[in-house]
Amino acid sequence: MAEYLLELREITKTFPGVKALDSVQFKLKPGEIHALMGENGAGKSTFIKVITGVHAPDAGEILFNGEKVELKHPRDAQKLGIAAIYQHVTCYPDLSVTENIFMGHELLAKRTKRILWKEMHAEAKKWLKELGADFDPRTQMGSLSVAQQQIVEISKALSMDAKIIIMDEPTAALTQRESEELYKIAERLRDKGVSIIFITHRFEDMYRLASRVTVFRDSRYIGTWKIDEISHDDLIVAMVGREVSQLFPEKKASKGEELLRVEGLGKNGYFADVSFTLHRGEILGLTGLVGAGRSELCQAIYGISPYDRGKLFLRGKETRIQNPLQAIGSGIGYLPEDRQKQGLILEWGIDRNITLPVLHKFSNKGWLNRKQEQKMAKNLADKLLVKANSIFASAASLSGGNQQKIVVAKLLAADLDILILDEPTKGVDVGAKSAIYEIIHDLAAQGYGIILVSSEMPEVIGMSDRILVMRSGRLSAILDSDGVTQEMILQAAMGTHAVDQPLRQRA
Repeated sequence: MAEYLLELREITKTFPGVKALDSVQFKLKPGEIHALMGENGAGKSTFIKVITGVHAPDAGEILFNGEKVELKHPRDAQKLGIAAIYQHVTCYPDLSVTENIFMGHELLAKRTKRILWKEMHAEAKKWLKELGADFDPRTQMGSLSVAQQQIVEISKALSMDAKIIIMDEPTAALTQRESEELYKIAERLRDKGVSIIFITHRFEDMYRLASRVTVFRDSRYIGTWKIDEISHDDLIVAMVGREVSQLFPEKKASKGEELLRVEGLGKNGYFADVSFTLHRGEILGLTGLVGAGRSELCQAIYGISPYDRGKLFLRGKETRIQNPLQAIGSGIGYLPEDRQKQGLILEWGIDRNITLPVLHKFSNKGWLNRKQEQKMAKNLADKLLVKANSIFASAASLSGGNQQKIVVAKLLAADLDILILDEPTKGVDVGAKSAIYEIIHDLAAQGYGIILVSSEMPEVIGMSDRILVMRSGRLSAILDSDGVTQEMILQAAMGTHAVDQPLRQRA
């Protein structure tokens, strides 16, 4: 057996006007979990498509088990046992789990070609059980969570005797607990001899699973290292081409007048008795385990799902927000957790996405002044350093980091002074994170009051002036960011021990 199960040598792929891969290389050992990292636009997606036979390379060679192969079609990769699990699961939501697993390679009776449903259900159940899943294979795919759908996709790969599984950002949409379950599945697959290419932006994924990491930057191969042979800082330099010595910017704002005060806010079944204040120029972190009620609290303040009891004061005056339109009119903006489903119309251009909340500013007697609209969109896109060919490019064509900047630009187009940012750096690379952090700090310096919802404790500590910790729908601690540790936040989130800082509200 060859030392490497899969080897890419000097692979180049060019599209009109763009060199997507420039003489890249990659080596994957049998039974190895190998991380692939790089900023958005580094060439990772094209790399996947070359390996899975979607795109044939213009130059270079691919070796499988030491022998040169040509992958001209996805079927060629499939025959070799190469499968891909994508961040956004591609499935048939109206069909059963069994049908999704066996789509394209159904079990058929030899003579009659009748589909052997009983055997397929039994086989599907076997694969699901092997991966630790307990749901019925007859379950409709669309009723499953993202984590469960990923398990089905992995089951499909195993049912086709996959030897290499490519996992593309598999933890981006998962909770911490679901991510840990996925880690265990990946380790079980590795122990059975399956090789895994784990593409991720998250350093915790890499440290938790991989034995080696390869970095691409600007469509080029930068290097491959054993995990214990490269430091965190050196890995960032390899990915972004510069030192991100100060990932979190220096504080620029000073706390001003009170913008928002909530007293005893509650919504049946989600959260209860929540009280806090937000001041002009302040970044207020909001964290806690998934299911603690963070997003539900923010959606209630924004009027998506109004609260049942309690009071809300804006600039000292009691207000009742009934819907998002009223929230925007009151100066409150909301950046949702899922930018693709809730924050953008992907088919629309950058300009139309940015100006959507404020079209009334450019309309006169039913006529839209497109010139003024486009001017505002361009100014905001330039201000946030959005990378795109033009403001007419579709939002779907942008990287995750640039999509997030478009959602922020949309907030800036309206007359707001309170911004609720729900997981603003979710699924973006370290370079884009640094840029988004700088934008958030600039907004605070301009006088915005910001509620920053995040599951990443270093982000909450590094960005916030104060930190609200929620547990089981209630505030378990309000902490100053100075001197706070990840352990203190986790203890407050889990309720295991009393935190060193007392529970308090500071004006």
